[in-house]
Amino acid sequence: MKQSEFLNVVMPFKDKLYRLAKRLLVSREEAEDATQEILMKLWSKNENIGKYKNVEAFAMTMTKNFCLDRLKSKQAGNLKLVHSNYGDNNSSLQKQVEAKDSLGWVEKIMEELPEQQKLVLQLRDVEEYDFDEIGELLNMKPTAIRVALSRARKTVREKLMQKHSYGIG
Repeated sequence: MKQSEFLNVVMPFKDKLYRLAKRLLVSREEAEDATQEILMKLWSKNENIGKYKNVEAFAMTMTKNFCLDRLKSKQAGNLKLVHSNYGDNNSSLQKQVEAKDSLGWVEKIMEELPEQQKLVLQLRDVEEYDFDEIGELLNMKPTAIRVALSRARKTVREKLMQKHSYGIG
């Protein structure tokens, strides 16, 4: 596979790889490094890349595994989950501050979720994958995905309501 063909295959989902890496790792830099590493690994497999039924799912699985390995490694002592790519230029400053605060709380709540729920919530609600794709990526049955997603959403909703009802806590 030539470089131009490889780029045509990989570029459409490159941003999804980055967003997943950013959800799992601490910083923009860590996510960029992880994305670059995955793209390099894909390039090293470019002779066989046509044999994969779904290159995007393969790449997302590679990204998930790479990031989880990074989190488990000794280098990950300073890593935590962070995600911030929200922006709306049309709203007032007050609404922007409130939205950023709520997004910050959602991020904090997501950090506390079990790993599986966190991944399912990220893939379904942020990346907008369907249940079959998530099942393929995480090696889960659709019913297990629905249960994990439901529990994750319920936890986020309850903790957000608790925060808004009782203030900072």
